[in-house]
Amino acid sequence: MDKIDRKILALLQKDATMPVAEIGRKVGLSTTPCWRRIQKMEEDGVIKRRVAVLNPAKVNAGVTVFVSVRTNQHNESWLKKFASVVEAHDEVVEFYRMSGDVDYVLRVVVPDIAHYDRFYQKLISEMSMSDVSSAFAMEQIKYTTALPLDFSEIEKEK
Repeated sequence: MDKIDRKILALLQKDATMPVAEIGRKVGLSTTPCWRRIQKMEEDGVIKRRVAVLNPAKVNAGVTVFVSVRTNQHNESWLKKFASVVEAHDEVVEFYRMSGDVDYVLRVVVPDIAHYDRFYQKLISEMSMSDVSSAFAMEQIKYTTALPLDFSEIEKEK
């Protein structure tokens, strides 16, 4: 990945609907070479997909809850079942296996606390967990889907 690829990615991360001709103009390429670079990055898996980023409040999903899960079952079969249960819940928008005191963290979006409670009750009825705790976000200070691209330069230097 070179400097031009990083510029293309930076533009696409800000606006994936930007026309290829405009991207090309901004990075100093004609449309066809720019399109080829984008296609190659898609084929290589650098660009996973292009999506619309929605306003949670406008789609009635304005409450964000971070759910910390601890388990005493650290085996593959439990994790597969847990992952399957989590995958079935559209409210869960992120799911991580963690190091430290907490085993898993979920980011859940819901309209209100009552909806979260229904989600929570269903989750604990579907899975055996040793501890579940929830933290409600009071305010979102920063949110971006744009990844930093400077690290790709570091990898190249190695």
